[in-house]
Amino acid sequence: MLTFVNFRPAAVLLLAVALSVSLSGCSSPAFPMPGTATDEATRRQLMDQIRAEVAQIPLPSKTRYLAVKSLSTWLNPYLTVQGAMVTLHVTIADANTSDLGTGGILRPVGARRQELNVRPSDLASAINAIPQTAWPYGRVVAIEEAHNIPASARPQVRANEEATIKTLTDIGVVAYEWQEGGPTLR
Repeated sequence: MLTFVNFRPAAVLLLAVALSVSLSGCSSPAFPMPGTATDEATRRQLMDQIRAEVAQIPLPSKTRYLAVKSLSTWLNPYLTVQGAMVTLHVTIADANTSDLGTGGILRPVGARRQELNVRPSDLASAINAIPQTAWPYGRVVAIEEAHNIPASARPQVRANEEATIKTLTDIGVVAYEWQEGGPTLR
C-alpha cells in the first residue's frame, strides 16, 4: 500500500482519483479526454496547478545527483518504464533525524521504499503527490527502461519512455535517464 506523509491537498485529491480509477478497473484516464473545449480547459487548468505545486520543490542539485552511480543508492523518486505502464519508486525521508541506527535493523531504508504502477496518463498527478521530503536532490527523477524486454516490445517501451520524459518536462521535472552503461542527462 502506498502511504505518503505531508501531502499537498490538491495532490491528495488527484492521487486518490487516480488510484480509485486504476483499482476499479476503469480504463478512463485521470485527465479529461480531449474533444470538447471544456475538457481541454479543465486539463490545462489541472496541469497548471500541478506545475505550480511541483515548482515548490527546489531546483535539482547536480553536485548531489551526478555523484550517484547506482539506482540502489538513489534517494529521489525514479521511474521504470514498461510497455503499458510506468513503475514509480519513491523513498520516503526518514522521520527520525538522529543518526543513531540509520539503515540498521530498526530503521531499514527498504521499509521506506514504495512502488506504484501508474498509467502514463496519470504520471503527472502521481509525481505531484510525492511529498517534498522525498526529493533530497531537488526536482530530478531517474528513468530506466524495464530489464529483459523482448525485442518485439522495445518500440512500445521506447515510445512510452519518450512520453514519460515529455510529461516530466511539461511539469518542470528534470529527467535523468539511466542506461545499461550508466546515467545520461536529458
